[in-house]
Amino acid sequence: MDQHLAAFQQHRPRLAGVAYRMLGSRTDAEDVLQDAWLRWQATALERVQTAEAWLITTVTRLCVDRLRAARIERTAYDGPWLPEPWIAGDSAPAADARAELASDLSVALLVVLERLTPDERAAFLLHDVFDSDYPEVASVLSKSEAACRQLVHRARTQVRQRRARFTATP
Repeated sequence: MDQHLAAFQQHRPRLAGVAYRMLGSRTDAEDVLQDAWLRWQATALERVQTAEAWLITTVTRLCVDRLRAARIERTAYDGPWLPEPWIAGDSAPAADARAELASDLSVALLVVLERLTPDERAAFLLHDVFDSDYPEVASVLSKSEAACRQLVHRARTQVRQRRARFTATP
């Protein structure tokens, strides 16, 4: 089996979890995984120190880009936005399925996460949900550690305040 394919398949469940939690849509998560796969195939493996870190960074950045683009698309939508449920396929559970199951987020949390900006959402999820430390979050988001600490702080405050990020015009 190709080394690219083996590495990607090994980390696919976690990548799917990150993408779905950030985007709230299985379809969008699958699209991001496909884009990440295409980039991963074009990458020379000898230049990658840790496949998992490279893949999570790529998926996170693709999700942030997609969230920014979705903001423009959602301005024309009048109804409420709710994430679609994730229905597990027939694939065998991963070795870390128990940890993945324990870290699953409810639909209510996804609705709360919708209040955050894309960067706040990425920093909050990576730090508070996936237990990444601030240097790792800073590396993934291409920001300073201080900026990432501030993003996580703002995200926590926004989640506690229970108010919308902005008021949409009718």
